[in-house]
Amino acid sequence: MTTGTRTPGDFCWINMLTPRPAEACEFYSKLLGWTFGDIPGHGYSIKVGGKDVGGLFDREGPNTPKGPPLIGVMLKVESADATAEKIGALGGKAQPPFDIPGAGRMAVCFDPNGAEFDIWEPKKMTGTEVDSCLHGAPTWFETLTTDTGRAGKFYSDLFGWSTQVEKVPGIEYTSFLHHGTAIAGMMRITPEMGNLHPNWMIYFAVDDADVAANKAVELGGRICVPLRDILGVGRFCGLVSPQGVMFYVLKYAA
Repeated sequence: MTTGTRTPGDFCWINMLTPRPAEACEFYSKLLGWTFGDIPGHGYSIKVGGKDVGGLFDREGPNTPKGPPLIGVMLKVESADATAEKIGALGGKAQPPFDIPGAGRMAVCFDPNGAEFDIWEPKKMTGTEVDSCLHGAPTWFETLTTDTGRAGKFYSDLFGWSTQVEKVPGIEYTSFLHHGTAIAGMMRITPEMGNLHPNWMIYFAVDDADVAANKAVELGGRICVPLRDILGVGRFCGLVSPQGVMFYVLKYAA
């Protein structure tokens, strides 16, 4: 969990690509309490507690990359160009970095197993500063992947993360620690999960997971991962928005 300005190697932003963005704004406003600012000609900025946490963009927009609805993750780096070069050297792939005028420099990247993530070199836009425990805030990031050993080494070498492996019934779960603070997790894709491609998923903090699940269904969404408890962590479930975007909600244990 993170508060204040994110440092290099931490998650600093999210980008949602969704059909029917106006309807999506209404859904997340009622479910997670998000408010929105206007990004003229592009989409909306997402705000939690009055602070920016990401952007919401029209999946069908002319400048939006084609593909399924999703929420992308972005990590802060000191140099987008140097990090992109390092990604290639470590077995991943990085598209050429480019500038977002007046904000920063970024690149679209892929780890060696194919999971996509973005890197962000801040200029005027430093990234989110929201408390990650606040209702509606991005609070945990998780990669499902085909080769946990390969992915773990890649991210540790790239961002300086350390790993902590826990064996729980049925799975082996890896937590990534950034300067000693757990910020993300990793699991191997199993046959029971279906034909999944390696990816990054996001958990949003909520005041009550059961209330959030019921509210999502009431608003036209659906539950894709049933409500369950994680001993010592909290209660969570997986949801899909009416527009087809999957995400998790998590209520931390007291």
